[in-house]
Amino acid sequence: MMLGDLGADVIKVERPDGGDETRGWGPPFDDRGESAYFLSVNRNKLSVAADFDLPADRDLIQRLIADADVVVENFRPGTLERRFLGHERIRRRHPALVWCTITGFGPDSERPGYDYVVQAERGWMSITGESDGPPMKAGVAFADVIAGKDAAIAILGAMVARAMTGLGRHVSVSLARSAAAALVNVAQNALVTGQDASRWGNAHPNLVPYELFEAADRPIVIAVGSDAQWTACVRALDLGGLATDPRLATNAGRLAQRERVVTEIANRVRQLTAAEWVRRLDAAGVPNGIVKSVLETLREEPASPLTGVAPSVPGSVRLPPPRLDEHGAEVREKGWGAFEELRAREKR
Repeated sequence: MMLGDLGADVIKVERPDGGDETRGWGPPFDDRGESAYFLSVNRNKLSVAADFDLPADRDLIQRLIADADVVVENFRPGTLERRFLGHERIRRRHPALVWCTITGFGPDSERPGYDYVVQAERGWMSITGESDGPPMKAGVAFADVIAGKDAAIAILGAMVARAMTGLGRHVSVSLARSAAAALVNVAQNALVTGQDASRWGNAHPNLVPYELFEAADRPIVIAVGSDAQWTACVRALDLGGLATDPRLATNAGRLAQRERVVTEIANRVRQLTAAEWVRRLDAAGVPNGIVKSVLETLREEPASPLTGVAPSVPGSVRLPPPRLDEHGAEVREKGWGAFEELRAREKR
């Protein structure tokens, strides 16, 4: 979808018997019967249904590949090879082709890739949740999302290399590797100290104060990332005693007195409304934010019940998510020319 947002013509090849599994991941469903889950990541694509066990449909796929810049697939090892559609065979015929394989646990693993399992196995759940509570998954399928973004980056990098050399390449992305890499600073803490990471709830292992506080009416987060912000923060909160204590002038000192710092700030923040604290902290240049619901967030973002949240990259929404095989006839007849037909219709 991200490549489509950036302007690429994308043909989504689906199974005839139900298509993409996420079409059924509901409710909720829209008035066309499409799941919200499917709609969230499938704009800017045409859909054609194809059975890879049928020679005619395999021929269709090979015709589409012959004129494509990029192939993205997420089949288990051997699935395409048994149908003469494996990347090595295809790329020998089309050396300029960029081929991206996305897997759950690497190209040699038969394990299906599901976000929840990856969050469990790559450390995310062990560091998410309250310190005295059970492991917790994130509220969004972040392993899926990050792997998709990694794939888009890898594809664009391969396209740049092709522009320089004339040759494509095979790039492989897995949910597991993407999730492990996304541990970033948490992983580095463990590597440097040799000690395992733990759950911090809404606090931060390396920064104080950097967590959730309850204002008089609703929660707010305060995120102090520098010593200068610390001074500005406690002055905005009218906590003069903290401001003048030299032991708290550095982040290391505040970490050593985490409980005292957090307790005093918490007692102060609950005295006024979140909006008032936002006003004061913003004026002081201290990072902060009210905890908003999803609907509150969407009132501030361009978004559509049909095409989802607007592109996060510089791009545009040109096509709504397709129905299963919605463009099958055009794609079978015209191949990539189906996009030219759609553009011609729009002009008329």
